[in-house]
Amino acid sequence: CTGLTAFAPDARTFVALQFLARAFAIAESLLAVVVIAEEFDPAVRGWGIGALGAIEASGAGFAALLFALVGSIENGWRGLYLVGLVPLLLIANWRRTLPETERFTAYQRQQMEKGQPEHALQPVLYLLRMYPRRIVAVTTVVFMSAMMEAAAVFFGPKYLQDVHGWTPQAVGFLTVFGGAFAVIGNTFAGWLSDRVGRKRVTILFLLSEVVFALAYYNVSTSLVVPLWILMIFALLGSHVMIAAYGAELFPTSYRSTAAGVRTSVWALGGSVGLVLESFLYNTLGSHWSAISLLATFAVLAPLVVIVTFPETSGRSLEEIAPER
Repeated sequence: CTGLTAFAPDARTFVALQFLARAFAIAESLLAVVVIAEEFDPAVRGWGIGALGAIEASGAGFAALLFALVGSIENGWRGLYLVGLVPLLLIANWRRTLPETERFTAYQRQQMEKGQPEHALQPVLYLLRMYPRRIVAVTTVVFMSAMMEAAAVFFGPKYLQDVHGWTPQAVGFLTVFGGAFAVIGNTFAGWLSDRVGRKRVTILFLLSEVVFALAYYNVSTSLVVPLWILMIFALLGSHVMIAAYGAELFPTSYRSTAAGVRTSVWALGGSVGLVLESFLYNTLGSHWSAISLLATFAVLAPLVVIVTFPETSGRSLEEIAPER
């Protein structure tokens, strides 16, 4: 779908192909988290998920650099999407050589012995039945965080231009080079959680995300650059922690299903956050005040972690979430 986007004849085709491409890319990402959670040693599981997040973010930065090179060329953007065809060479090989995870293979063998085929919605129904408290806790944290993040990130460049007088070129420069520092948040969060505990680091990054978002939208020009970097740093780190918890809190039979539910709720929370921002803007008369108010609601996310999340760092997946 990414490669076909390069040949899109009109805007409608472009949107349709990108909708599909991003849907598959999101599924690809959440399944990668599941594989890392199932295959990595418990002592470095958080670091592995963080490294994946850093590589993803670096890919986005690489795309931004490529766009800077081809943006001024007529139809140069089409070449940008052709780059997406390169992974097909790897996939052609992986299709034959990449094995399933050992945990899934064992689970699949059990299902075949039982002779119990599953319909498409059965894993979702069983997930809600077997682990209702955990899935509600995880999705609540995801929803509250996404409500703030969607508006805070979406309006970030507009804030720099409208309030601080930045040019689009300056915003792009900050996004690429400032983002390079912020990417460290992925691996740092994962590494730190393997050492001091998943729960403590999750609370730290969720709270930091709220604090830095509030500060970014309410400070003077001299501090806006470091605060933007810190806000993205905390945001990426919190994503790693929630992804880790989303994989660890559920058994092999529901792990990918739970990841899919979590991602769907994240998209829903982001959409609701943007809608609420528009209503708050009409009431408060300022995007920045609206985003600040949404950020205060996001404080509920770390409170849910404090009350409901167990500690998972260093523990085996079977100990955290045994099959029922």
